[in-house]
Amino acid sequence: QVQLQESGPGLVKPSQTLSLTCTVSGGSITTNNYAWNWIRQPPGKGLEWIGYIGYSGSTRYSPSLKSRTSISRDTSKNQFTLQLSSVTPEDTAVYYCARAFNEFEYDYWGQGTQVTVSS
Repeated sequence: QVQLQESGPGLVKPSQTLSLTCTVSGGSITTNNYAWNWIRQPPGKGLEWIGYIGYSGSTRYSPSLKSRTSISRDTSKNQFTLQLSSVTPEDTAVYYCARAFNEFEYDYWGQGTQVTVSS
């Protein structure tokens, strides 16, 4: 059973960088054909895909967030990390990490973590 757990600050000030880590257990982030995603849900809105880091370390980002997004990984800790720079209150959301087979066939999700951008 694969488990994902998000961690990071729940409150970030405007213009700062949001940083979240997803710790994975029960499966390796280097297993072939899996992508490790970040997805968010702003209050009252639908899910928004942010980006992923693939099993080989390649990355892909949403065009609308690409200029502010970086996803990296630490294979020794079986973790991957989201950094979103220059945040505004519009970045307030529940942030999820999720595993996907062949890029977008999601099968396991973290429970989500609330991040609020406010001064």
